[in-house]
Amino acid sequence: MELKSQELRRLAPELDPLRIGTGWKPEDLGKPQIMIESTFGDSHPGSGHLDRLVEEARQGIAEAGGYGARYFCTDICDGESQGHDGINFSLASREMIANMIEIHANATPFDGAVYIASCDKGLPASLMGMARVDAPAVLVTGGTMSAGPELLTLEQLGMYHARYERGEIDKSRLDWAKQNACPGCGACSFIGTASTMQVMAEALGLALPGSALLPAASPDLLEYARRAGRQAVWLARQPNMRPSDIVTLHSFENAILVHAAISGSTNCLLHLPAIAHEYGIEIDGDTFDRLHRGAHYLLDLRPAGRWPAEFFYYAGGVPAIMEEIRQHLHLDAMTVTGKTLGENLDELRKNGFYGRCAQWLDEANRKYGLALAREDIIRPFEKPIGAGGSIAVLKGNLAPEGAVIKHTACPREMFRAVLTARPFDSEEECLDAVLHHRVRKGDAVLIRYEGPKGSGMPEMFYTSEAISSDAELGRSIALITDGRFSGASTGPVVGHCSPEAASGGPIALVEEGDLIELDVEKRLLAIVGVKGERKTPEEIDAILAERRRAWKPRPAKYPRGALRLFSELAASPMKGAYLDYDSRR
Repeated sequence: MELKSQELRRLAPELDPLRIGTGWKPEDLGKPQIMIESTFGDSHPGSGHLDRLVEEARQGIAEAGGYGARYFCTDICDGESQGHDGINFSLASREMIANMIEIHANATPFDGAVYIASCDKGLPASLMGMARVDAPAVLVTGGTMSAGPELLTLEQLGMYHARYERGEIDKSRLDWAKQNACPGCGACSFIGTASTMQVMAEALGLALPGSALLPAASPDLLEYARRAGRQAVWLARQPNMRPSDIVTLHSFENAILVHAAISGSTNCLLHLPAIAHEYGIEIDGDTFDRLHRGAHYLLDLRPAGRWPAEFFYYAGGVPAIMEEIRQHLHLDAMTVTGKTLGENLDELRKNGFYGRCAQWLDEANRKYGLALAREDIIRPFEKPIGAGGSIAVLKGNLAPEGAVIKHTACPREMFRAVLTARPFDSEEECLDAVLHHRVRKGDAVLIRYEGPKGSGMPEMFYTSEAISSDAELGRSIALITDGRFSGASTGPVVGHCSPEAASGGPIALVEEGDLIELDVEKRLLAIVGVKGERKTPEEIDAILAERRRAWKPRPAKYPRGALRLFSELAASPMKGAYLDYDSRR
């Protein structure tokens, strides 16, 4: 089998001298050529250490007889973007990174790739780019940071900030939290979007078994990066081992079942459909809802559980979760090892993987003064934390295409309620009302025009934290938005309401005093009354039709640049908010 790089060397005589000028030796030019694409940069802790993994992967490529070339497209940090308009660029950055991966790989010849990323948008972007390029490849995840003192983790900062704003703690305590929440590199140490997507990469079969969400400081992570380099060369020499040969609908169903077991971030409902779209596979919110129903939720990690994310690996990581739900998985799904998922799991049981994890758990127990067993972190299938999955997709006349709630992080009191609408046209207005007690028990707080077409689909993190950290509001109101939430968000929050307000979705038509019915068990989100008075469905339909005739679209928030492009082309939130080029037809 002739390598693509060697064919293109004959077509482009400038290629050899230009690569020699970059540092390649003449003898390197005939080797399998592997692109190492990472999100390394000084942008945030999740990417600041990836250069070390790049070099390990490069060494592994060399050991296998290939040559590794380093490419970079730094991602941004949702945490650093919070509280200002920077967060509006977050979801759009996923598309731009995927575009750059496509450009890097297709502008010059490579036979395979190693993708290295850690965080919220860089990781799904890498998975999207991997699909577009469709060259033999392995993904390396950048791991998780350690917890700080008192097992402090970053998602608690929103709670500390809200308590400070309400005068419940002083500035010195807030400063202590700020200075200790991120003690090192890696993704934030809870099951947020970054951690969830690291797990999804392995669950899809695109990362090496047992490699997802290791502690970033672990020597095991360096070894996985080196092994990934060797594996990429092996894959490049095999026929029919491209990502499109590996990934099927069954791969995505496996990933969604793992998502249910770990109570993964709701942002996964944006990312997995967008990744699947690159393979020509259609999954949506209904796919998640179907697979989550009856699924066992097993992982006792923050934000819904007790422990920081570093404990995931100590308990056996993705393989341990998969063993617990093994009977529900497609074990014949292919993976980047060249073996099936079932074969990988069997091999891990035999090669000492779980014994090594147990040693790390013993060390962590000594470090933190704990006495945790594996079952305290990953529950046995027969003794789950919950048996109804972790998310639900709600539908009704307020969200005809759906809206998502992470019910494992929602108080039971809010599983069924009829609430009074308090609509706001931006998060800033809503947050101010929440912090200054202008929102009261029994309200349905709606934040609209924050979807992909409205403002880029930012997170409503500070508002959700202000509500969930309030002893009364956190159990008596709901926050509903066409925007999204941080993977760290907890409380009665419903996101991705579709169609979004900027597209004329029903959320744009809600008025002060409307009655909103929320029923998690029935998967219902609906407008059921006006000015505090119940109406029949037919009456509501007529009222909404009248309001729609009076509604006018808003001018584009961003007149130019990346967000103008994103707002014009973004698909519905419940479809993944990918760039839908067919929408212009």
